[in-house]
Amino acid sequence: MKLKIPFYYHIILFLGLFITFYLWDIGVNNREMDFVFSTMYFSFNVTFILSIFIVYILNFYTFCDWFFNNKKIVFYLLSIPVSLLIFAGIRYFLQEVIVFELTGIHNYAEKTREVTYYIRDNFFFGLPAIILSALSYLFWQFQNTYKLNQQLILENKKAELQMLKSQVSPHFLFNTLNSFYSQLILKEDQMASDILVLSDLLRYVITETDKEEVLLSKEIQFIENYIHLQKKRFEDQLYLNFEIEGNYTTEKIIPAALIHFVENVFKHGKLNNCDEKAIISIKIKDDFLAISTFNYNVGGENYSSTGIGFENLTKRLEYAYKDQFILEKTSENNTFKTYLKIPLNN
Repeated sequence: MKLKIPFYYHIILFLGLFITFYLWDIGVNNREMDFVFSTMYFSFNVTFILSIFIVYILNFYTFCDWFFNNKKIVFYLLSIPVSLLIFAGIRYFLQEVIVFELTGIHNYAEKTREVTYYIRDNFFFGLPAIILSALSYLFWQFQNTYKLNQQLILENKKAELQMLKSQVSPHFLFNTLNSFYSQLILKEDQMASDILVLSDLLRYVITETDKEEVLLSKEIQFIENYIHLQKKRFEDQLYLNFEIEGNYTTEKIIPAALIHFVENVFKHGKLNNCDEKAIISIKIKDDFLAISTFNYNVGGENYSSTGIGFENLTKRLEYAYKDQFILEKTSENNTFKTYLKIPLNN
């Protein structure tokens, strides 16, 4: 999960740190005001804080981002000596090369500028940069996770409401009930079976969609029930290839993810032409699931606002699967294609 933090936050943090350090040094060491405002004192303090800032930024955007983001704490701990060596090198260059060239004064005496002593001494002074960057990254990661969690809760509520509106709209129910009524005249057992399908569909919408994860078997059963009822509406004019490949038992996914694609096909696809069949394909293999759809467009349809919304679905997938999913949609030559690949949890 990549953190998006305005860079000026880091600058504000270090301006505050510089002022605090400056005032603390003056107060604790009883610095004379003439010395405080001298070029030498100011130069060494600025270059010291600048060294910390550079290593802080480097550690924040590289080592923290690489290892904390992937939960590789041991690798991060191993990177700390590297960051401290970089700090020692930057500080030496700024103070013992640049400042010396400008002022003719070294910050370290000749003996203490010896490599092993200088590195060992600056391992201590460089620690604040490492600690501060790690704490800052963890803080922003916590804030970002909390924000995403709140967004997910909101999006799940929107998805639940939208599903109730779209899947169980009065128009859809009346069409279904009319189909049931026609069947009831001829065969009562079939009518009872269809009512059971509708009952299962409604039960899933009401009891499962507010959960963080649901069984894949329940999600697929919901899709099969949905397609079964839609066939009543189309009667003999539904031209759709629906296929499921692979086995599934205890795998779990986020709720109402797959129905987004199926719903779009029925809402906005051309389904009554035998020469322009729609396709819905679900493939389960090893530890991932892939769903793909294909359909010819109905003129004037806007796919950007279909179902629970492509943007809302993307946010839910990002929260649940981080960067481990693939989500694509393609519209060309009067056709529309979608593809989603996600990992499966047991």
